[in-house]
Amino acid sequence: MMKKILNYTLRTILLLTIIINIFPPAEVYAAEGDTLGDLRRAYEKVLAEKEANDQKIEDAQDKITEQQAAINKANEEISLAEDDYDAAEEAIAESNENIASLTSEAEKVLLYMQQMQGQNAYVEYVSGASSMTELIMRVEAVNQISDYIQKTTKNLEDEIKRNEELKVELTEKKEKLEKQVVEYQATISKYYSDISDYDSYAQKIDDRVQQAKDDYESNRKICIQNLGEANVNDNTLLSSCSKVPVNGNWTRPLQSGVITSLIGSRWGRYHNALDLGGNAEGTPVYAAAAGTVVATYYRQSCGGNEVFIYSYVNGKYYTHYYYHLLSYNVKVGDVVDQNTVIGYVGGGRQTSSAYGGYDTCTTGAHLHYGIAEGRKTSHTTNVLTSIPGFSNYVGFRWSSRII
Repeated sequence: MMKKILNYTLRTILLLTIIINIFPPAEVYAAEGDTLGDLRRAYEKVLAEKEANDQKIEDAQDKITEQQAAINKANEEISLAEDDYDAAEEAIAESNENIASLTSEAEKVLLYMQQMQGQNAYVEYVSGASSMTELIMRVEAVNQISDYIQKTTKNLEDEIKRNEELKVELTEKKEKLEKQVVEYQATISKYYSDISDYDSYAQKIDDRVQQAKDDYESNRKICIQNLGEANVNDNTLLSSCSKVPVNGNWTRPLQSGVITSLIGSRWGRYHNALDLGGNAEGTPVYAAAAGTVVATYYRQSCGGNEVFIYSYVNGKYYTHYYYHLLSYNVKVGDVVDQNTVIGYVGGGRQTSSAYGGYDTCTTGAHLHYGIAEGRKTSHTTNVLTSIPGFSNYVGFRWSSRII
């Protein structure tokens, strides 16, 4: 009799074990493999990207300063060349005047000498010397006058030639400098364009840095709260810090509404969620599946208030995310169920930048709702293109959260 009871008990235990393994109870929690070290390294990686981008901006600004200094120097040299050019023109004009004056004097001397020769005055002047020394001096005096006129004229002509060559040289120098200035300005324009690109990237990466930092710090805080600081390190599994409830199915995050925009390419970017409209700002938003809040972001410039929830549904891990919230009621580490109001619809007059608010990526009240595979805490990849409970066309309406 005892043997039969023992056999029956063993069979019952074995059967219960099989049933539990096949059909886990609702309170069973799913495991997840990411560690705190993974989050820390992800933060350090995006921080390094930010620092590299900041260095590019600094280098570009240094190059702009360097090129601007070169432009200033070239402009100074152009100004000096123009002054030298003007001085050369003035020197040429003065030399021409001197040549004209000298030519006039030479003509007078030659005319006088001709008159003297015609009247034998030159001969009388030379032959009238009282000695050979005086004769030589008188002949030399006449020759010196002639040589002086010739040499002075030649010097002035050479001076004019040098100044004309200087004008050509200065014109070429000025043209070269002006060409350099154009090249410097083009280089500056390129660096300004690069800085504009770097700045645009910086705005995006700043958000990523903050999100990665918040993700690591908030999860570390949760782990310390649940495990104790002495037991927390880089190898700590996130699954050991916060449990993820098991779900059998999804629900809709809003009681009613209409799809106003689909997942896919839109306005030159990839729209990673459905836009759910038809509700006023302040309408309650529910968690579409039970799970753990893994990230919240306050007043993002494009997305407003955001909530990310990690869930385990039908044997797979997902992250569902909610943007453009007027406000949210949850914090990182909170475990929510499908009846938890996580926040309220925003994106309208109270939040949109079109009406003086902070959110630049919305012009009307709606919920940006999406689902991605795996654990995500920022702008997502592995996005589901077909969201449970919604038909994939603009205008689809629903009037119940139950799918």
